[in-house]
Amino acid sequence: MTDNLDNSRIVAELLGHLEKPNINNLRSNYRAPSKATAVAPMTQLLEHIIQMTQRTLDASAASILLFRDNDYELFFEAVSGPVGRALKKVKLDTRYGIAGQVARTGKPLIVNDVSRSESFHKSIDKTTGFNTKSLICAPLMVHRKILGVIEVLNKLDGSDFNEQDLEALVSVASSAAMLIENVRLQQTLLNSYKSVIKALAAAIDAKDPYTCGHSQRVVEYALLIGESLLLPQHELDIIEYAAILHDIGKVGINDRILSKHCSLNSKEWEVMREHSLIGANIIKDISFLEEARKLVLHHHERYDGTGYPDCLKGENIPIGARVLAVADAFDTMTTKRSYRDAISIDHAMEELKQCSGSQFCPICVEAFCSGYQA
Repeated sequence: MTDNLDNSRIVAELLGHLEKPNINNLRSNYRAPSKATAVAPMTQLLEHIIQMTQRTLDASAASILLFRDNDYELFFEAVSGPVGRALKKVKLDTRYGIAGQVARTGKPLIVNDVSRSESFHKSIDKTTGFNTKSLICAPLMVHRKILGVIEVLNKLDGSDFNEQDLEALVSVASSAAMLIENVRLQQTLLNSYKSVIKALAAAIDAKDPYTCGHSQRVVEYALLIGESLLLPQHELDIIEYAAILHDIGKVGINDRILSKHCSLNSKEWEVMREHSLIGANIIKDISFLEEARKLVLHHHERYDGTGYPDCLKGENIPIGARVLAVADAFDTMTTKRSYRDAISIDHAMEELKQCSGSQFCPICVEAFCSGYQA
């Protein structure tokens, strides 16, 4: 058992390096909602920026165009106004158009009569049916790197854009560029964290050939349940981390018990039940896994209060842990183990329904069964 406990300490040390970055140092003249700066999708952040910008400048439409895989094509990533959906399908060559000029030069522009501008890209209006009369455009630049541009079209009252409008847009663009870069960096880091966590979970699965791929399948089933329950994205993220790590505590369980080819005796079951607590302890000092830790700890609680480790009952069990309990049980039943054969999907579904209200949360069982068969 000593070797297994040493393993759990090593895993905890590895995970301890995966701390989320602090991205709260934002410009005071523009702040997106705290949710958007933390874990919300990039689209939510961009949409908030253009809605705020359009409203502030009293304009008909606004858009954010970003570079993707190269520095010569701009894509409409967020658009407000009457033709937003059509623009989402358009990309711009930066050799042409006012947006392209701003992206190339890094210099903001006011154009109050586009019909007199040689740079204006008339094909966009032809494609969308929108009538652009005037616009202002500013680069999204951070650390001398141009990420794209933000542009605002047509004053609602028909008046011209002025230098004060341009100054406001440049200020927004500066702060928005930092936000966009920070969210991108954070997503890159989170993807790296997730890869490391998945590798560690796969290492646990690999200790027993019969459980190979178990954690990843539990992730898929758990997210299916969460999405069927219409849980918000931040809860789905927590569930995903917890699903990946739900069996991480088995690194501290003796291999002889994990790979036993027959049913465990009472003493062995007592040891096996420690894996949820061991797993929770492994990740207890990792701040961004704080909520996931609760799910790892409680994913073997039963709805009737007879589970472990704390005999939580009903709604006192975190919803994410109730989700994991169903996902974990379904995969366990439908995959072959060293001590028994797999049962059919239909049989497993029936088992979940029969245990609904006793072992499992009824709404989670219903969500899984309806979502799986959809």
